[in-house]
Amino acid sequence: MSKVFRVGIIGCGGIANGKHLPSLSRQSKVEIVAFCDIIKERAEEAAEKYGNNKATVYTDYTELLKDQSIDIIHVLTPNDVHAEISIAALEAGKHVMCEKPMAKTAADAKRMVEAAKRTGKKLTIGYDNRYREDSLYLKKACESGELGHIYFAKAHAIRRRAVPTWGVFLDEEKQGGGPLIDIGTHALDLTLWMMDNYKPKVVLGTKYHELSQKEEAANAWGPWDPKKFTVEDSAFGMVVMENGATIMLEASWALNSLDVHEAKCSLSGTEAGADMKDGLRINGEKFSKLYTNKIELGAGGVAYYEGKAESAPDIELRKWIEAIEQDKDPVVTPEQAFVVSQILEAIYESAQTGKAVYLD
Repeated sequence: MSKVFRVGIIGCGGIANGKHLPSLSRQSKVEIVAFCDIIKERAEEAAEKYGNNKATVYTDYTELLKDQSIDIIHVLTPNDVHAEISIAALEAGKHVMCEKPMAKTAADAKRMVEAAKRTGKKLTIGYDNRYREDSLYLKKACESGELGHIYFAKAHAIRRRAVPTWGVFLDEEKQGGGPLIDIGTHALDLTLWMMDNYKPKVVLGTKYHELSQKEEAANAWGPWDPKKFTVEDSAFGMVVMENGATIMLEASWALNSLDVHEAKCSLSGTEAGADMKDGLRINGEKFSKLYTNKIELGAGGVAYYEGKAESAPDIELRKWIEAIEQDKDPVVTPEQAFVVSQILEAIYESAQTGKAVYLD
């Protein structure tokens, strides 16, 4: 019989109920046995809906980690405690999936990488946009050499007016930043992964609070409170890699722009280019003529039936369990996620100092 992995959840808020718990519940080799949240009622509600009849509830994650029967921990808390909890879980002998971003600071992210190496346990970060159909196709195109050497890219994370007004999203102390660390992190991870380039050399960044102080602003989740909006509303960065490649990163929750794209990238290579702005498009030159190919990603082909496709979070968690079961590297390695955190922090530092930041 194949092993059924026992999973503990630390943090039973929005990302737990919106992504991890539904997808984990669909994994045949998983049993969710422990739920922890500083608000006991939240943990109890999650346990009632997704736990087995023996599931335990905690308000102190250190008590949960004492359960030696638990194999895997999912860390789904505010950013400021990602490192603390993940490292404790690794040292308690658990494999760990931590939600994005890896940590509030690059130093904390580095400590997480070191803890995974020291304990021999697996650590991954929740960059689920890698598992979308367009992302998986484009990754294959990049790996096959269809685009050639990718020397210029854009990482897109732009919302026109969609500031999250719940939880701690607007709290810089707990989150470490605003849209750059929240949604910019997805776009940057996707771009680096496509390029298979994790050696940044120099970073220049800017950040803005231009719209955050507007009263009664139009917003997808209702007007924000300017007094509580302590993070940037937009941030932008330019990253030059060691091999000379350039990445432009744009991230905003509120921007006067109709060019709105989130968790997408545009790539320019020596053989072809690609973007995710209107579906997935590959562009290039053939027989002295320019071409643009739009990839058909649907699973259909039969009238009135589009086929069944596994969701990105479901693929993410299936691949995560397979990595543990087969003792192989997870799709998102901690070393890759560290570079994302390193670049994001450098953009914030550059925006603060007005100077370029050079990375070792």
